[in-house]
Amino acid sequence: MVTNTENKEDALRKKTRDFYQNSQSFREKHNDCPVRSIMAAATDKWSILVIFNLSYHKVLRFNRFKYFIPDISSRMLSVTLKRLEEKQIIRRKMYAEVPPRVEYRLTELGKGLAVRLLDVSEWLTGQYE
Repeated sequence: MVTNTENKEDALRKKTRDFYQNSQSFREKHNDCPVRSIMAAATDKWSILVIFNLSYHKVLRFNRFKYFIPDISSRMLSVTLKRLEEKQIIRRKMYAEVPPRVEYRLTELGKGLAVRLLDVSEWLTGQYE
């Protein structure tokens, strides 16, 4: 007799196999795996906090990030913002003003990623209650 748990494990195994087969085919065509690249950029602790703050506030400037994430250094924030921009998770808009004004916002990819990161965060929170 097959249990519900075994069905879930089989479904997970199939989904994982399909993912790896599809990503292998993609890598062969494109010489890179965007999933690995985006996950690496988006899942460190600072990137997650930047993404969460942008998903809540929509548009933020550098010093507002520092206000909302007080324990991040200026250098680490700068590196994180550049990496997220390179992966097209956030968009940077610079205004030709004196002093210069730069604003950051999530791209569509970043918004979708924020939803999934929040889902994972909520799931993890439920595991410890």
